[in-house]
Amino acid sequence: MVRYRLSATAQADIVDILAWTQEQFGESARLRYERLIVAALRDVATQPGRPGSLERPELGAGVRSWHLRLSRGHVGSAAGVVRRPRHFLIYRLGPDLLVVGRVLHDAMELARHLDPATSWE
Repeated sequence: MVRYRLSATAQADIVDILAWTQEQFGESARLRYERLIVAALRDVATQPGRPGSLERPELGAGVRSWHLRLSRGHVGSAAGVVRRPRHFLIYRLGPDLLVVGRVLHDAMELARHLDPATSWE
């Protein structure tokens, strides 16, 4: 597994997503979505170029996306299933570190929310 880091913006995205989920659907739904995000992070850290991940050159060199729905099978069944996950991990792999730059809703125009020239610190 490759080491990974979330940018400050990706961390804020996750906090916002989970807060909204709890507000709209309750604590159990938030916990299911949280587990799904963790599974997705583990999936891309285990195999960054795994089948289903997409190269996103319009978002910058080496940038890829991974839709959370592709990780649903990697969450324990006792946790419950997120039926329609709606977010992408936007990430890139450096020499020894995978960096998640954003976690964005799949209805968003991704390029509007990710400047290729901006650092992912």
